[in-house]
Amino acid sequence: MFLGRIRRAAAEPVEVVAWRSGGGLLPLRGLEGGDDPVAVLGHYGLDRLSEEVERRWESADELLAEGAVLFEPPVATCTKVCCLALNYVEHAEESGLEVPPEPVLFFKPPSALVGHNRPVLAPARTSHLEHEVELAVVIGSVVRDLPVERWREAVAGYTVLNDMTARDLQLANIARNVPWDQSKGFDTFAPVGPYLATVDEVPDPQVLDLTLEVDGEVRQRANTKQMVFGVPRLIADLSDGMTLMPGDLIATGTIAGIAPLREGDVMRATVGGVGTLVNEVRFRTA
Repeated sequence: MFLGRIRRAAAEPVEVVAWRSGGGLLPLRGLEGGDDPVAVLGHYGLDRLSEEVERRWESADELLAEGAVLFEPPVATCTKVCCLALNYVEHAEESGLEVPPEPVLFFKPPSALVGHNRPVLAPARTSHLEHEVELAVVIGSVVRDLPVERWREAVAGYTVLNDMTARDLQLANIARNVPWDQSKGFDTFAPVGPYLATVDEVPDPQVLDLTLEVDGEVRQRANTKQMVFGVPRLIADLSDGMTLMPGDLIATGTIAGIAPLREGDVMRATVGGVGTLVNEVRFRTA
C-alpha cells in the first residue's frame, strides 16, 4: 500500500490518499488519524487499513490524477530527520574520506522537508548544489533502546529522500573544522516522497535499487545491499538513548555519483519498490 498527502490546490486542506499504479489517487476521507498516514496506520494497523482501502477502491467514484494535485511530504509530523553520512563505501571514497567504524549521524530540521514535484530552492549564499538519493525509513511508533532483532517494530514504511547539499558551504565548514549542518538544512533541502510505502511493499529494505537521474542522465546507481550499516543496525543505534517518534525519518545515506546541479535541472530520485521523487532545482540570486 502506498499512502500520500496531497492538496487539490494551494489553499485547500491536506488529504490522505492511496496510490495504485495505473489507478490514480484515491482520497481516504473520514479515517481516524486525519491527514497523517503514519497516524492512520497506527490507529488501524496494516491489515485492517489494507482491507478498508481495498473496499474503497472497489466502490470508488472519485480518483485524482497525480499531475492535478500538490504533493506534501508523506509524514504530517516529524520531529527530526536523522541522516547517515558515509554509509556506502564508494561514496566515502569519492569524498576522499574513510569509511567510519560506527554510524555517523547528522540532522536536518523538519522545516527542510518538501514534497514531490515541488522545487528545491537554493539560497543565494550557495552556488554549488548537489543531489544525494537515499532510502528513508519512516518511524511508526515511539521507540527507544530497541534491540536490533526487534527493529521492524519501529517501522511504518519507507520513502525516497534526496539529501540536498550546498557543497561549497559544507566543504568550507569542514576545512574550518566546524559543524556543517547548515549546508544540509536549508528550507526545501529534504525533498521526500511521493508516498509512504508500507512494510508489506518492502519485505527487505536491503535489496533495493537506487538511481538518480538529472534531465535523463543517470548520475547515481547502486543497491541498498551495499550499505555499510543496514537498516536494523541503524534503528538500534539511533534509538540507543534517543527516542524516535512517529513520523521521524532515517535517511540511510547516499551512494556514489554526487555532482553539481544547474538552474532548472530536474532530478528523478528512485528507490525500487518505493517510488520516484521528482524535483526541479532553482537558485535564488538575492
